[in-house]
Amino acid sequence: MSIHLLKEVGCPQWVINHSKKVAEKALEISKNFKVDKELIKEAALLHDIGRCKTNSIQHGIIGARILKEKGYPKQIIKIVERHVGAGIPREEAILLGLPPKDYMPVTLEEKIVAHADNLINGEKEVDISFVLKKWKKRLGEDHPAIERLKKLHRELKL
Repeated sequence: MSIHLLKEVGCPQWVINHSKKVAEKALEISKNFKVDKELIKEAALLHDIGRCKTNSIQHGIIGARILKEKGYPKQIIKIVERHVGAGIPREEAILLGLPPKDYMPVTLEEKIVAHADNLINGEKEVDISFVLKKWKKRLGEDHPAIERLKKLHRELKL
């Protein structure tokens, strides 16, 4: 059903392929925890649905809006809204031009999907050192997102 919705809203094939890989990785991570694996699978498949409209940082918010309009459960909508990076606190969201709100993953399911997304580059699984290098190059060595990424990685015992 999730893949059908991605196609219905016009997501490019690369988004669908990436989302399948993120779902696989999220389910792999979830084996270490007592969590709702169906929720994780569904949300991971839909996490980038906003990319059918934009590839900007807004894609999480747009994806959440699409799912809300389609009547999806609040838990899936929150995962999609909070999956970008290792989360975005309210202060940074404002600086990035996002609606003033906290976009930090809270539940284990939210954290697992966000981090699984970090560990899939396109369709290829990558390790944390690859992600750190990529983020440092894009954001700068001392960006607070770098510490959030490391913390999330440790928290998920990877």
